[in-house]
Amino acid sequence: MASHNPTQSDEATGAQVVTRFAPSPTGFLHIGGARTALFNWLFARHHGGKFLLRIEDTDRARSTDAAIDAIIDGMQWLSLDWDGDTVYQFSRADRHAAVAQELLEKGEAYRCYLTQDELAAMRTEAQEKRLPFRVRSPWRDRTDGDLSVPHVIRLKAPQDGEVTISDKVQGDVTVQNAELDDFILLRSDGTPTYMLSVVVDDNDMGITHVIRGDDHLNNAFRQLALIRAMGWREPTYAHVPLIHGADGAKLSKRHGALGVDAYRDELGFLPEAVNNYLLRLGWGHGDAEIISRDEAIAWFGIDNVGRSPSRFDFKKLENLNGHYIRESENSYLADIAKPRVEKLVGRALSDADLALLTAAMESLKPRAKTMIEVADSALFLFETAPLNFEEKAAQQLRDAPDGILAAVTAKLRAIDGWSAEDIEHAVRSTSEEAGLGLGKLAQPLRAALTGRSVSPGIFDVLALLGRDNSLARLDAAHNYPAGT
Repeated sequence: MASHNPTQSDEATGAQVVTRFAPSPTGFLHIGGARTALFNWLFARHHGGKFLLRIEDTDRARSTDAAIDAIIDGMQWLSLDWDGDTVYQFSRADRHAAVAQELLEKGEAYRCYLTQDELAAMRTEAQEKRLPFRVRSPWRDRTDGDLSVPHVIRLKAPQDGEVTISDKVQGDVTVQNAELDDFILLRSDGTPTYMLSVVVDDNDMGITHVIRGDDHLNNAFRQLALIRAMGWREPTYAHVPLIHGADGAKLSKRHGALGVDAYRDELGFLPEAVNNYLLRLGWGHGDAEIISRDEAIAWFGIDNVGRSPSRFDFKKLENLNGHYIRESENSYLADIAKPRVEKLVGRALSDADLALLTAAMESLKPRAKTMIEVADSALFLFETAPLNFEEKAAQQLRDAPDGILAAVTAKLRAIDGWSAEDIEHAVRSTSEEAGLGLGKLAQPLRAALTGRSVSPGIFDVLALLGRDNSLARLDAAHNYPAGT
């Protein structure tokens, strides 16, 4: 077969761009899959085209409703909206089978009666000769098979010449057609294979650009043989290098190969940060690191995707997440932190509690890199005296200069109002009168008020807790050292 000379791309000719994300629902939405979805989404949005979602649920033994829900939930969390209805591949099995029958009628496919034993013998022979195993069926040009005998339908793949795919990421990639085999279209039970289903669905959905991991590059040549056998329009391919761990090894759970839901629920990342980080894994726009959604749509192009695998770096993601936390609205962060706070304090937060949590965000978010840290650092606001003290905080109470907590409590109790200026004056004057640096007072004062050694600034803590709560906690902490 002659090499393929692609025509102008759809973005050049003005035809509508249509991309798709096609996960298999056998588990969570993998972080690598999320990047594939993001690249497809951005490419379609950049060109004013369509982004479609197809659930490839033909593996009935492994596909689950829970996995489908997790994929859709992850897509929605990342704000990767798709156009039209979700396509479920299994529901289209009759259409896939009909295409296989059409290929039979056109002479582009054949009924193959090779038994498992015969295939095993062919595989053994190839191994002994140290050759790659390629099915060369004696049934390729025969039509005398008994339809009542179990058989499969195979594609008559081209055997001579070569084929070149002009990949948007990998460049021109050429494969000799002799390396292709006559792969199965329909199994002996009449069910379509993945390879057939994907090609039929991409054609029927009008997919113009197939953007996916480079582990599918070899599949592209087999799928292209099927596309040409049907005389269908050929898509533009873009095979993106996979994500590796920071050590260069294949991404695994220890590197961060978790579900998108884990990044949200267990690790406390914001969707804006995850999107921004995934965008920069293998794609770039100059020196830009912080990229908004609008900028990403305006700038994104497949031509800027690199050919080398990207390395996943948790520290970079955490730092990026910290930036987005600092830049986010306080009410937005409070809504995200609320469920975790409620779980940890063992009760629902009231409207007043949520208002307090929102107000606290201005003090909490500068120090946090994850929403887990934000929520945990807010817990002191909703505890009641006497507090459970962390060991370091307890030691700070034990080490407090004699009478210093009683002195600052008296100063605070004497305040008529509870303004920020009055709070600061009471604390600073106490430390000055005791001949102490502010830090020597702030440490045990923080421990008494929060039960922790780390918190927002001490003046912010007093303001957020309010007069009654602050004084109750200080009163409860006065005798703590004597009782330990």
